[in-house]
Amino acid sequence: MVDVGKWPIFTLLSPQETASIRKACVFGSSANEAIYVTDKDEVFVFGLNYSNCLGTGDNQSTLVPKRLEALCGKKIKSLSYGSGPHVLLSTEERRAQMQEQWKLQGLPVLSELVLHVLVCLDGVVYAWGHNGYSQLGNGTTNQGIAPVQVCTNLLIKQVVEVACGSHHSMALAADGEVYGWGYNGNGQLGLGNNGNQLTPVRVAALHNVCVNQIVCGYAHTLALTDEGLLYAWGANTYGQLGNGNKNNLLSPAHIMVEKERVVEIAACHSTHTSAAKTQGGHVYMWGQCRGQSVTLPHLTHFSCTDDVFACFATPAVSWHLLSVEHEDFSTVADSLKKEFDSPETADLKFRIDGKYIHVHKAVLKIRCEHFRSMFQSYWNEDMKEVIEIDQFSYPVYRAFLQYLYTDTVDLPPEDAIGLLDLATSYCENRLKRLCQHIIKRGITVENAFSLFSAAVRYDAEDLEEFCFKFCINHLTEVTQTAAFWQMDGPLLKEFIAKASKCGAFKN
Repeated sequence: MVDVGKWPIFTLLSPQETASIRKACVFGSSANEAIYVTDKDEVFVFGLNYSNCLGTGDNQSTLVPKRLEALCGKKIKSLSYGSGPHVLLSTEERRAQMQEQWKLQGLPVLSELVLHVLVCLDGVVYAWGHNGYSQLGNGTTNQGIAPVQVCTNLLIKQVVEVACGSHHSMALAADGEVYGWGYNGNGQLGLGNNGNQLTPVRVAALHNVCVNQIVCGYAHTLALTDEGLLYAWGANTYGQLGNGNKNNLLSPAHIMVEKERVVEIAACHSTHTSAAKTQGGHVYMWGQCRGQSVTLPHLTHFSCTDDVFACFATPAVSWHLLSVEHEDFSTVADSLKKEFDSPETADLKFRIDGKYIHVHKAVLKIRCEHFRSMFQSYWNEDMKEVIEIDQFSYPVYRAFLQYLYTDTVDLPPEDAIGLLDLATSYCENRLKRLCQHIIKRGITVENAFSLFSAAVRYDAEDLEEFCFKFCINHLTEVTQTAAFWQMDGPLLKEFIAKASKCGAFKN
């Protein structure tokens, strides 16, 4: 599942808006623009709106998402973007919504030639835009104001995928052959030389493999074969080829040789970053990562290549149209949360203050060592259907059991003291830390000394120090509270002695 919240721009949205997203893309020279599709097939945009790239009919930036009526209900299938920035997208109805530069009327008209665009429709490649190096593949260097068909070899090939670098173009044919054209000064076409190409040329070095995915960085190219082999070539200033050095490569080189089978590769024309995912679910990144040059594939903690670009690419764009999991998908954690205190599935009840809490014995044994020990065959509790609890209050014990299902605690500070007592008794150290955090957030002049006393009683050293400092900072007010003068003598003397050492009573 892709979490769009990893892209900073999406933190501008409310939780309700974020939850509705099904597809999304972050683009722009500073990753300051975004477009997304909701679960109702509505299309929204927001961000800086540089060069009118949001398609809202004006040049106004917006932090509040704006609905694009013309695209709602069109079932967007794929989306690409350029450095203008500009946006290109296609729909499932196979009608290309070609937006080289969204303008007031939403027409595909170029007011400035900032990048080139490729689109593959029914196996035929069309191109338009900047053509200084013949990256349009039409045999000329004339700018392409309107879409033109890419010529020669690709006229007789069924093309299944296209990719754009900054000044070069690549295409993947249905038979697994790779073609390149345009600028080749860094060897990004993989032809074994530095010569630019006016029309598509087959990458001969890949003749003995069948490629099934191809992507382009700013000036480098990656190709993935049907056997899970990864090849890289082109510019390598930042180590984006992943071969351990920074030398450009004119021909494809097999990388990640010692790693397991690769199943996905990722790159983007606006970055010098590369990423790959293996069959075992491991995600690697290399190239320019947060300003550093990583020359060999580095194993990350991510679960998808999208996260690499959200967290490490400069700018933090998305390399393709993101797909977000539908809400009807339920994780193990989600299912556990729903089943807490469920009479329908529970096999055990706790009774506290005359109230019942329904739980699952297996869950308690898995999550808590106290219950794992309790539910043994030689313990009476293992045979009971109802267990009475009298040493803790109902809110406290319910919060504890719910924590075992959710990993979270929702209690007011005054009840968190009781839960801290329980966590100490049951040796639940993480729960102790959560309780201390809740208590810290709820400290006031009136309860500060009571909380200090509880921290001492439950051996919560961090909380004790926090409460002590609060009391010292508000000493006059705290010493006038009932809690201060009702405290037992030894603790009061200990507090006064410690406060004196800190110079709290000096004039």
